[in-house]
Amino acid sequence: MKDDLRLIREAAATAGRIALKHFGRDPDVWHKENDSPVSEADFAVDEFLKTELLAARPDYGWLSEETEADPARFSRRRCFVVDPIDGTRAFLAGKKTWCVSIAIVEEGVPLVGVLDCPAIGEIFEATRGDGAYCNGSALKRQERQPPFSIAGPASMLREMPGSLLQTNRAQKHIPSLAYRIAMVADGRLDATFIKTNSHDWDIAAALLMLKETGGQVLTPDGSEATIGRSASSHGPLLACQNHLIEQLLPVLKAVANKRS
Repeated sequence: MKDDLRLIREAAATAGRIALKHFGRDPDVWHKENDSPVSEADFAVDEFLKTELLAARPDYGWLSEETEADPARFSRRRCFVVDPIDGTRAFLAGKKTWCVSIAIVEEGVPLVGVLDCPAIGEIFEATRGDGAYCNGSALKRQERQPPFSIAGPASMLREMPGSLLQTNRAQKHIPSLAYRIAMVADGRLDATFIKTNSHDWDIAAALLMLKETGGQVLTPDGSEATIGRSASSHGPLLACQNHLIEQLLPVLKAVANKRS
């Protein structure tokens, strides 16, 4: 896994530099069927990463936001799960909270992951069983006392119990989901709700970072989110440090029941 981590770390750094060439320079933009934007920067980074990573690991599968899904990945033991630019809307608006997200997943579990955030100057990385780091410094397990910082869509935050609503330290919108989960891992947030229709590429690398600091990404039934299913999208999720799971998981269940 050390070699795999080194591979994706170096690839993410180069990908970040490619993205920066387009950042703040009005790149061409298109819109997908769900009206989410994609830019020439997303495509350039995706093309580089697919070429570079699969040349180094031709026996690995490939799943990326900007590449048509290939079922052949299910026959491979390991798979790259990539978001070329997580936080494209922030990227296009000239905001710095975007990142290159790369994970290597085996049997639904991320083994190594990197978030390279070049506009901010932060590099998160994690290896299963060996901790998570930001710019070389180990991220520690979080066990904090209130008030807490809980982020997410307003519609989900409103479902929290009054005690948490009143003491929650409000956060500005954080458009990159991967970066938001990393903020739970490094302690700037205690938890974040995640609305329906996030995808494997949004969460794979950051999920590992949170797991390595004692937190979890949970589904409404309390099980851990898994990567690499036939459907790459997810229902509502909760990324949380363990000290808030008991209070926030019922909120997630309530949200899911309203939508079922």
